[in-house]
Amino acid sequence: MSKAKRVGSYIFLSICSIFSAFPLYWMVVSATNKSTDVIAGRLIPGNYLIQNWVALLKAQKVGEAMWNSFKYSILLTLLSLFICSLAGYGFEIYHTKGKDMVMKVVLLAMMVPFAATMIPLFQMFSKAGLLNTALGFILPSISTPFLIMMFRQSARSFPHEMIDAARVDGLNEFQIFLQMFFPTMKSTYAAAMTITFMNAWNAYLWPKIIMTNGKSLTMPMLIANLKAGYVTDYGQMMLGVTLCCLPTIVIFFLLQKNFANGITGAVKG
Repeated sequence: MSKAKRVGSYIFLSICSIFSAFPLYWMVVSATNKSTDVIAGRLIPGNYLIQNWVALLKAQKVGEAMWNSFKYSILLTLLSLFICSLAGYGFEIYHTKGKDMVMKVVLLAMMVPFAATMIPLFQMFSKAGLLNTALGFILPSISTPFLIMMFRQSARSFPHEMIDAARVDGLNEFQIFLQMFFPTMKSTYAAAMTITFMNAWNAYLWPKIIMTNGKSLTMPMLIANLKAGYVTDYGQMMLGVTLCCLPTIVIFFLLQKNFANGITGAVKG
């Protein structure tokens, strides 16, 4: 590549980066300004952050919503990773034609929109007494076709010779999964954890339906409540949005090195 093309590529990528980062910049800056300044499109930081913070704490139970979001998201992420990785491992390592048919049915489930199952799910969970519970939040998303498919693709690169050697050494199938497959697929687990945590943290529709009391409020529900009424304080709202985005941003930056490798199904020791 010539020097001119390389410089042009850097300029183009820099412009794309600026456009990509601008919404985040505007979100943080707006959290420090008055509502009138946000509406006016002010692009420099203000000195209204403390006032927005005090108003937000008075208007909503931020600590309780943050705790609920962390609790539900972490529980869902841990359980989903274990169940989906075990399913993906089983589909590939113990491969049969029958399992291929089951996998096709599982993948077809990705085409069913959540809106089509929302009402039956609510009726079932209501009769089971799972409203306003962590179990009610977790169960519909505890196993997803995408994660099962991703772990199955990763299991294809797992050497079967290691499994045979482990069996000769006396390890049972579950020990092989925990002691050999689990440590080997670090990048896949990192990618799956990032996706699952972000989806769980940002979930709004199902929590809004299943969580019917104020004590089960999550951060997306809290932000939606800030827009209720005749007047919206946009500075306060943008501060809430900033607080809601911080955990997912931190998780992504911590795991970004393994994210690409995990998506492509690479094996990392």
